[in-house]
Amino acid sequence: MKARVHVMLKNGVLDPQGEAVRHALGAIGFDGVNGVRQGKVIELDLADGTSEADVNAMCEKLLANTVIESYSVEMS
Repeated sequence: MKARVHVMLKNGVLDPQGEAVRHALGAIGFDGVNGVRQGKVIELDLADGTSEADVNAMCEKLLANTVIESYSVEMS
């Protein structure tokens, strides 16, 4: 069983990495990029029977800083 967790900064939180990427893209000729938000993807290989609620608890306690980040979970 696998889970994929997508973690992104919440809207309104400054994203200096995203801004650096946007600037770098402009510097190499990609002028049409108005904004970049950078996040992370965490893939978990889980034991059978691990619930989505368990993965959400992992996110709340460790994988995401819920004060400034939002997350979504995909189970497969």
